[in-house]
Amino acid sequence: MPDDALGGPPPGDHPEPLISLVVPVYRPDVSYLTALVESIQAQSFSGWELILVDDASADVAVTTALRIAELDPRVRLIVRAFNAGIVAATNDGIAAARGTFVGFADHDDVLAPDALAAIAAALSECPTADLLYTDEAHLSPDGEVGEAFRKPDFSPERLRGQMYIGHLGAYRTSLLRELGGLRTGFDGSQDYDLALRFTERAAQVVHIPRVLYFWRIHPESVSQRPDNAPVFAAARRALAEHLERVGIAGVVEQVHEVGVYRVRRRLPRTPLVSIVIPTRGSSAVVRDERRCMVLEAVRSVVMKSTYPAIEFVVVIDADAPDGLASELSALVGAFGHRLRVLEWTAPFNFSAKVNRGVLAAAGEFVVLLNDDVELITADWLEVMVGLAQQDDVGLVGPMLYFEDDTIQHAGQATDRGAPGHIGWRWNRGPGPFAAFLVDREVSGVTGACALVPRELYLQLGGMSLDLPVNFNDVDFGQKVSDAGYRILWTPHAELYHYESKSRVAQVVSYEINTLNNRWGRRLGRDKFWHHFEAEGKPRL
Repeated sequence: MPDDALGGPPPGDHPEPLISLVVPVYRPDVSYLTALVESIQAQSFSGWELILVDDASADVAVTTALRIAELDPRVRLIVRAFNAGIVAATNDGIAAARGTFVGFADHDDVLAPDALAAIAAALSECPTADLLYTDEAHLSPDGEVGEAFRKPDFSPERLRGQMYIGHLGAYRTSLLRELGGLRTGFDGSQDYDLALRFTERAAQVVHIPRVLYFWRIHPESVSQRPDNAPVFAAARRALAEHLERVGIAGVVEQVHEVGVYRVRRRLPRTPLVSIVIPTRGSSAVVRDERRCMVLEAVRSVVMKSTYPAIEFVVVIDADAPDGLASELSALVGAFGHRLRVLEWTAPFNFSAKVNRGVLAAAGEFVVLLNDDVELITADWLEVMVGLAQQDDVGLVGPMLYFEDDTIQHAGQATDRGAPGHIGWRWNRGPGPFAAFLVDREVSGVTGACALVPRELYLQLGGMSLDLPVNFNDVDFGQKVSDAGYRILWTPHAELYHYESKSRVAQVVSYEINTLNNRWGRRLGRDKFWHHFEAEGKPRL
């Protein structure tokens, strides 16, 4: 059968399966191959077929195992005359598939008994879905279940940083064939290239938040090879072509040895950014030195930022130290930026102070910034504006660290109604499955540093005056999402956040109740972050 023959098999009197599982086979450990086949045969859902494509293994033990599997009428075997690699073998399977959906499995992995039943159930709830994918976990050579990858709901920004969709994925066969199946020249990253091309066209992508696929990690695994340079090069090429297709101007860089990528976006222009800082002018000890927090926050921005068009809008309490406004004016003016100082005489209300600042701002974008921060990354605004220039992005937040370099904020998530910071007190590093290395969708970002289009901020009514201290940023994030915009977090813009140096944090029941009364239906399972310890270790 030709490698590009993706038009489907000839008609027959066979029953049409819903899911065709395609497994390219090349000289696996026979015990692993047998375990995979048996896990599929044990599925609680019956509407499947298994297509095994032997890529000319020329191994007696493998041939015997495949012939035994073929005794099951639900299993079909294709034997290639010569070895051509995973792309060609998989495309043979796609061409032979009779199912409405095609799923892919590696020849040494294992499916949970209800994996296909879960896909069928999700399809009954969402019949327009073109792609469905599940969570997965590592499996040791001796069958011990390891770390689980609890994936986000469809996250296109994260997909531009890593192939997180992985297994088990079920792709609508008609669209898969329309796209030409897998592409030659992307061996090793052929699944990443497919996921990028497929999600560009998919009507709907559905995540099934259950660990239903077990990825066996052993010395012969592709991920364990000592030199994966060709694989990573293919991934970068696939991502670069994706950027060209969707109209994103940027350069692809690899940022981690496990295959994590960054899109360094180009800015066609540099619109004015207004940095809105509410402050009391408080002082505190940071790194054994007493400092005026707002003065040093502004100093770090003007001295380190490379972005050329910045305006500061500082909302200062009337009882702030004398001369603070003059010091700020001298500091900002020395670097050629604009400054507006607004006096605040009303009782403390963080939301109201921020709203006042945004109303007075002139920038196309505004950054809501606490006075207890210090800039680390010089191009932080280039990074955040680059993400926010997408029409469907409403809010962007950065990585924030505590004074001791542990993480303070890597996005916001909700767990059974309780909002919190992702990564709180984690050490610097990749995080679970490299989550702290990639741009990604989140449910919210902290108001301590958040960039938003000014027009959208005003359109949504700004921050709620009913939440004067806490959760005003959570509430605002929900409004952004509710209006149909994406919220992004990036690790490529970094600041220190000396949280509580200027105000003691204290949550009251009124704030929690207000938040849940407004958004309770949306504060259950977080769509983009599922790394909750309470979920426990998956079982096979």
